[in-house]
Amino acid sequence: MFDFTRKEQTIVFVGNPNVGKSVFFGAFTGVYVEVSNFAGTTVETTSGKWRGRTVTDTPGIYGISDFNDEERVAREVILNGDIIVNVVDALHLRRDLFLTRQLIDMGKRVIVCLNMMDEVRRLKIKIDAKLLSERLGVPVIPASAIRGEGIEELQNAVDKACVGNIMPIILKHKNIAESYADVVLLLEGDREMLKKYRRTDPCMREEVYSLRRKLADKIADEVTSKSAKNFDLSEKIGRLLLRPAFGFPFLIICLILIFWFVGYIAAQVVADFTRGVIMEGIYRPFIVNLISKFIPNGTFFSELFIGEFGILTMAPICVIGLLTPLVAAFYLMLSLLEDSGCIPRIAVLLDRSLSKIGLNGRAIIPLILGFGCVTAATVSTRLLTTRREKTIATALLGITIPCSAQIGIIVGALAPLGGVVCLIYAVTIGAVFIITGTVLNRVLPGNSSVLLLELPRMRIPSPKNIFKKTLSKTEGFISEATGVFIVGSAVLSVLKYSGLLSSIITAAEPLIIGVLKLPREAAYAFIMGILRRDFGVAGLSDIVMTPKQTLTAMTTLTLFVPCIASVLVMFKERSKAEAAAIWISGFIIALTVGGIMAHVM
Repeated sequence: MFDFTRKEQTIVFVGNPNVGKSVFFGAFTGVYVEVSNFAGTTVETTSGKWRGRTVTDTPGIYGISDFNDEERVAREVILNGDIIVNVVDALHLRRDLFLTRQLIDMGKRVIVCLNMMDEVRRLKIKIDAKLLSERLGVPVIPASAIRGEGIEELQNAVDKACVGNIMPIILKHKNIAESYADVVLLLEGDREMLKKYRRTDPCMREEVYSLRRKLADKIADEVTSKSAKNFDLSEKIGRLLLRPAFGFPFLIICLILIFWFVGYIAAQVVADFTRGVIMEGIYRPFIVNLISKFIPNGTFFSELFIGEFGILTMAPICVIGLLTPLVAAFYLMLSLLEDSGCIPRIAVLLDRSLSKIGLNGRAIIPLILGFGCVTAATVSTRLLTTRREKTIATALLGITIPCSAQIGIIVGALAPLGGVVCLIYAVTIGAVFIITGTVLNRVLPGNSSVLLLELPRMRIPSPKNIFKKTLSKTEGFISEATGVFIVGSAVLSVLKYSGLLSSIITAAEPLIIGVLKLPREAAYAFIMGILRRDFGVAGLSDIVMTPKQTLTAMTTLTLFVPCIASVLVMFKERSKAEAAAIWISGFIIALTVGGIMAHVM
């Protein structure tokens, strides 16, 4: 017999992707975790404190194994957890109870949170939570994350978590390992567990999986009863969006709305006010007059703090006045797409197209995240199945995908030039995307994997979650960008004061003026673009250029190397050789495409 009397110290939230566990984790700990209506949001674990205990939120998984990164990360946390809060989607009991049964078979103290009960009631489905608790042998708490129902009841019942009804096949083999968890993993052929116990016996994975699947289905059928089928508008809409005839027009409409909201409302209406009226009209004169009382004009420190590239002038004006409205607008639109359930359907629509460049529809997740932050998107390539797919996605992110800050400034700069200029820009970046992906697909060995993606229900996004997500991501951008902009401003100020900036610009003139045919001052932007691409694009916004020069500059900086943070993550996630190749290729592709555009158009 095993000892289950150990004092509770850690609580672990476990569940399938998109079941709402992160909402409950946030309610317990006060730690905000991004909540999205598509699989793959949480890549790593997040921890917090609740009543003196450590609470951990794990990635969404369908089972506990070493098959992929999410399951490997969750596996270690679960094995060391004391209490498992298993969040289950009440609308998908047959699917989710497979993981529940595995957790129970591992001898863990489990409590089940039966989420989505508001949807269950709306669809007139009846679930007997008491009978479900009897069949599983663990407490079951009905809840609705979106409505805040059941959270207090779950918190009060956590200590009632217990070991449930373990399957006979696991009990039969309990003597082969030190714990039920080890027994389960051994029987399922877990490589680390086989190595730990030095066993070479053929695993019983198929038999165990089959028995667990049958038992989960049987329990789900016993506790669920459904009235006559009702008209479900969200389900109808979700199915329509999977059809190309409806899905692609919807996608085009979404892109147009994003372009209008970010490019006009945020970039021209809001940013003109925050930058022009508040930061340039009020803040700059105030800070310049204030600092001038203490630091004489023309000195090094005057140049450093309130000069052309001053850390108290250019840095806050760019971050607060220009970039923040654009980033917030983009994240607002992205959050609406995520929480409504549109992104997984876009993945299905684009699966066939992405397969031609060596990816599958699942890659749309890091690619779309890249329009928010390339650094975070590069980390999310872990969601992809093969190393080949991760390499292709990382290259496309590093070379062709502009981040949210860049998008806002680019759209704001190109939109006034007319639809033709915007179309040329989009077609050029799209062509580079396709060509780069096609070449990598031909060069790298292997084939793209099959798309396996959870399709959540379409639903109206929660305004509260949309607000929290937009605010959280915007705050994250400000905290990250502010430091980089301050360093960048300081570097430029030092270079300008010492005269080195003029020397660097002179050395870069053959490329900037000769190849790209841009004003000499554009060298500032390209130099700072190495530190951070949106800093480079922001620097271009103050330079007077012709429409052709603006198009060339924005296209070149889009294809330019990603910011230092993205490069560092790229070297961390990929091999040094792959990361270096992507980095160097970014320079070459950007200057080549920009040069062609400057000389041909």
